[in-house]
Amino acid sequence: MRVTIRAAAAADAGAIAAIHNQGIEDRQATLDTAIRTPTDSLAWLEGHGPRHPVFVADADLELAVEAGGRTAGGMVVGWASLNRFNPRPVYDRVADFSVYVHRAWRGKGVGRQLLGHLIEAARTIGYHKMVLAALASNSAGLALYSRAGFARVGVYREHGQLDGSWVDVMIMEKIL
Repeated sequence: MRVTIRAAAAADAGAIAAIHNQGIEDRQATLDTAIRTPTDSLAWLEGHGPRHPVFVADADLELAVEAGGRTAGGMVVGWASLNRFNPRPVYDRVADFSVYVHRAWRGKGVGRQLLGHLIEAARTIGYHKMVLAALASNSAGLALYSRAGFARVGVYREHGQLDGSWVDVMIMEKIL
């Protein structure tokens, strides 16, 4: 399925929050447990600049199967961002990133398209490397990252507690 990927706008804050919250509810994509409001996502979005862009994936409204997150161009079915890895200047050319897809659109290639767009954006901006920390149990996400050329670096064992259980976090990287 082909989607249109574009820079996120303030009007996308509600859709970004809703999709992020699905990731929290599903307990597969994040150790974040605090539900975000559209206001939270707008503040987060405004905190991102040219070196840390945020993108959304729009699906044609005729193809959309669930309501919500609609914009003039279609329905927002996913989002992705380049994030600061570490505030120390020596890490200025290393980017962390996020990719989230609406649960009804997972497995349709949206994550692959968003990730590909992020990789190209990171290269254009001048990053040397992209890194991620993913739940080790997130097999779909880890497969996506592996197919995109990310290498497994290691595992943080019992790195966080989710619903009272310790979870492992996989560390991956890609030299650009």
